[in-house]
Amino acid sequence: MAEFDARSATNELENASIEDLTHAQRHAELFRGLFLHLRTEVARRMVGQQEVVDLALTCLFADGHLLLEGVPGLGKTLLIRSLAEATGVQFSRIQFTPDVMPADITGTSVLIEDPVTLHRRIEFRRGPIFAQLVLADEVNRASPKTQSALLEAMQERSVTSSGETRQLGRPFFVMATQNPIEQEGTYPLPEAQLDRFLLKVEVPSAKREELQEILTRTTREQEITLTQVVDPRGILAAQKLARRIPLAPEVQDWCVRLVLATHPDGEFCPDDLRRYIRAGSSPRGAQALVACARVLALMKGRFAVSFDDVRRVARAALRHRIHRSFEAEAEGISNDAIAQRLVARIPTIPQVAPTVRGAR
Repeated sequence: MAEFDARSATNELENASIEDLTHAQRHAELFRGLFLHLRTEVARRMVGQQEVVDLALTCLFADGHLLLEGVPGLGKTLLIRSLAEATGVQFSRIQFTPDVMPADITGTSVLIEDPVTLHRRIEFRRGPIFAQLVLADEVNRASPKTQSALLEAMQERSVTSSGETRQLGRPFFVMATQNPIEQEGTYPLPEAQLDRFLLKVEVPSAKREELQEILTRTTREQEITLTQVVDPRGILAAQKLARRIPLAPEVQDWCVRLVLATHPDGEFCPDDLRRYIRAGSSPRGAQALVACARVLALMKGRFAVSFDDVRRVARAALRHRIHRSFEAEAEGISNDAIAQRLVARIPTIPQVAPTVRGAR
């Protein structure tokens, strides 16, 4: 990976041509090199958690927002900070607490007086949302009013304050963290905000060998410093290429049926799962499946999306878009378990009912 030239790859990806198979394969390999180069650099600081890192990078190149959920101390914040260092994007961190106000995020208008002329003017002071990568740490600790300050920024990539709309720079990502076990002093994220996260990734606890390596790396005198291996221009070029990956009608149809299967009153929901689902995914779930599957295909050096690409990202794209019924909560069946069952139960190729001989 040391020989990979990220700047040269960026220049080629910005002018990517997919008119013939040779060019398409070349640019898929460049994307793969960029992805693996960034993954390798982040892994210098992150121990294990490769699936979490891969899904975070997938979210980055799919131009979406990420929600990381896990108990404290698993490296959620460290991963996001490492991504900021390795990509060179403008980074800001917001520590959400119950007393944080919307203006603390978006910014506010202040009255400025010139000490010489005594002339007064109103000036807008930008908040931390005006960055390229925003870490919303412990996002569920903020009040619903403050959480709503993120909605416009995450969807429209703009901020409206004092009657004026200001555009955010590109690329723009919100990567949020939350603790699933500590509920005191927290406010559940509203469905409208959850739906704006492209993926929700659950961070597992470290294994024995990983914990050994964590101690080795973090108890030394010298802290690991990451090198910037890609710039925002390279990210935008990679995002543009990912949107051009062809999607077979059969793969797209499976994405559609997976999302429709999350609706308990729909024709594709398995009968034994209907009672566990109160409400299903919005069309953003299907968009997330397609966008992330395209990135995963490129990460494998392929210029076509496979069913396995969709399968790998399906749980992270759907788990926060499925709303459990009271029966599911009573039986201890999680959103993730429902999503996993749907992926296993919905066939990739639609089953056609057998025709009856002699029927008209």
